[in-house]
Amino acid sequence: MERYEKLFINLNNNKQGAFIPFLMLGDPNFNMSLKIIEFLILKGADALELGIPFSDPLADGIIIQNSVLRSFKSGITLKKCFKIISIIRKKYSNIPIGILTYANLVFYKGINNFYYNCQKSGIDSVLIADLPLEESKLFIKYSNTNNIKQVFICPPNSDDNLLRKISIYSKGYTYLLSRSGVTGTEKKIKKPDSYIINKLIEYNSSPIIQGFGIFKPSQVSDAIKLGISGVISGSAIIKIIEQNQINSEKMFKKLNKFIKIMKKSTFL
Repeated sequence: MERYEKLFINLNNNKQGAFIPFLMLGDPNFNMSLKIIEFLILKGADALELGIPFSDPLADGIIIQNSVLRSFKSGITLKKCFKIISIIRKKYSNIPIGILTYANLVFYKGINNFYYNCQKSGIDSVLIADLPLEESKLFIKYSNTNNIKQVFICPPNSDDNLLRKISIYSKGYTYLLSRSGVTGTEKKIKKPDSYIINKLIEYNSSPIIQGFGIFKPSQVSDAIKLGISGVISGSAIIKIIEQNQINSEKMFKKLNKFIKIMKKSTFL
């Protein structure tokens, strides 16, 4: 049984949703990034969504942009990103690991080579933020070749035709955007669109995970009550890292508190 499939079955049986933290690999440096990821797993993360630093992160707001800059300053590379994931996978064989990246990084040394390295590192899924479904044929081909789940984003203004296609092609999970724009916690978030959620469920989509601007327990509980299978929270976590990177003890205390309250909000 695939890791995502096993996770969502177990969570559903226990009347829970998934809490998935997003982190930028290499932030604030290789060793601390590794420690933070492991800490989040031990404190209750159900799965991981890890970003590969990219010089032009069009979907990301200022908090994640600064995270990218810290990663680059620390000397992170694509090879080192895969190394971090390999280390985590060897210690934690069951947790689903997804990466979020951009198409240029996938093209860099060949699409098949990228997915091969994902498979070799123990990655379960790849979400390419700037890849439209219409241009995805080659990416899907090589993701399937290397047994990697290709995840697609479902925009909040999706029409019925797009919802059908996303339900067919997004594997592992479907990433439902809370709103248009870029990532960040500074904007007011409306409750998820029940029409879109119900249509995705009707079309038998992969489990729906909501992201963009998730930073309050009430957002998590609202999403779960509407039938969403879990949430991804990134900017709120990265902000804790940014504000407390000099004092790691304080950082881990705040991360622990945040993870605990957000995970608790996934219980039905």
